[in-house]
Amino acid sequence: MTDKKIRFKRLATYRTNEVLKRLKVLGNCSNRSAYEYNEEDISKIFNAIEKSVRETKAKFHYPRSRTDFSL
Repeated sequence: MTDKKIRFKRLATYRTNEVLKRLKVLGNCSNRSAYEYNEEDISKIFNAIEKSVRETKAKFHYPRSRTDFSL
């Protein structure tokens, strides 16, 4: 395995676990006895998260060349 592959696996695993931990912490805000929120608040949070996930995921996909498209 190349150094780049090893470094990617190490960093990607660490960073993925950090994102998952932070999502779990965000989930703690769902406690209605401690916090007050409405559906609009929840929509804003998850729309922002989903947009960021889409943008980040797109960075991992190389653009297709023109020859890949059939007309």
